[in-house]
Amino acid sequence: MPYRETDATRRRAEERRSSLLTAARALVARHGFAGAKVSAIADAAGTSTGLVYSYFDNRDELLATVFRESASHELAMTRHATTTSGPDVAGRLEAFIRTFAGRALRGRQLAWALLFEPVSALVEAERLVYRRAYIDIAEHLVRDGIDTGAFAPQHPGVSGAATIGAISESLIGRLNPLGHDSLDGLPDETIVDDIVLYCHRALGASVIEPKETSR
Repeated sequence: MPYRETDATRRRAEERRSSLLTAARALVARHGFAGAKVSAIADAAGTSTGLVYSYFDNRDELLATVFRESASHELAMTRHATTTSGPDVAGRLEAFIRTFAGRALRGRQLAWALLFEPVSALVEAERLVYRRAYIDIAEHLVRDGIDTGAFAPQHPGVSGAATIGAISESLIGRLNPLGHDSLDGLPDETIVDDIVLYCHRALGASVIEPKETSR
């Protein structure tokens, strides 16, 4: 008699796969993708290394799935904060920046892994998909700002990509687990404030200049 998968066996398989992904996400959040070895994932999930390969063809596929799920969550949080911050486009841009940068600074190892850590080609392909999604949000904000007169006339696609670049590059030193932060001594809140100010200036928005210029 041929084997027929039952609802119970299917549910157990889904639970085992989910436990492997949960263990892998926790390792990535603590040690980056480099620290998420298959043996460590199996140990954290309380199972054997061989069982991991029952659910994923290889480590790259497993980590690409972890990247996709983690990046999807971060994107959803940023998009929600942006779309629910009110009708003012400058306010939506600020919410976008503060959510993106703030969450990155609060979860530095995970943010480094998602944004900058050297990864396999399969994981890098996932990274490009989500980077494009962030650029699309920024481009939409720029376009709205131009249409309403809140931002100066410019190419929305170029400025949207430049906005994401400015946010990301401003964080790279602070997120780097090896250090090399040229902004040592500057509070995270000040870094985020300055990113917001820079992006508004760059897009030609009306901004309230800070009273203190020496930081």
